[in-house]
Amino acid sequence: MTSVSQAQMPDRRAVEPLRSKSGWIIALGVIYAIAGLIALSSVVFATKVTVFVVGIMMLISGVAEVINAFRFKSWGKFLVWLLLGLLYIVAGFVTFENPLLAAAVLTLLLGIALVVSGLMRIILAFSMREGISWTSVVLSGVITLLLGLIILAHWPVSSLFVLGVLLGVDLLIIGIGWIFVGFGLKSHA
Repeated sequence: MTSVSQAQMPDRRAVEPLRSKSGWIIALGVIYAIAGLIALSSVVFATKVTVFVVGIMMLISGVAEVINAFRFKSWGKFLVWLLLGLLYIVAGFVTFENPLLAAAVLTLLLGIALVVSGLMRIILAFSMREGISWTSVVLSGVITLLLGLIILAHWPVSSLFVLGVLLGVDLLIIGIGWIFVGFGLKSHA
């Protein structure tokens, strides 16, 4: 008798095609991990790359908003959507013109969001003390709150490296995850 329930077992038919691709999945993981290590070795460059990607997303969103504005029949809605789209486009170009300012703004917003999120998790945890394990939610909230406070305490200097470190760590974790998935598929062949 096994300790793994049927609900936890993947469907064999769904996993079978992936087994033959396990080498590619491992290679993808290695590429992600290398990209993460490169980002962590030059966090200021990685921060600029992150800001550049955000700028591209703002431009794409702005163009989509402007196109969407022409779908409205009333002038009020048209102008709101048009102005919103133009704001996104201008913000995207400002991001390209001054990536350090954009990094400072994004880092400030990230720090504030982490502080608020941490506080909300702590409040949520204390409101659910009777039921489930609330201590892990408190711990999560405290860590998030502290991370946000550290970012804000060192702002604007932290804006040079925070986004790059987060990008590097994210890429590294994704890469390691894909490597484990690939080897897991290979070992179950």
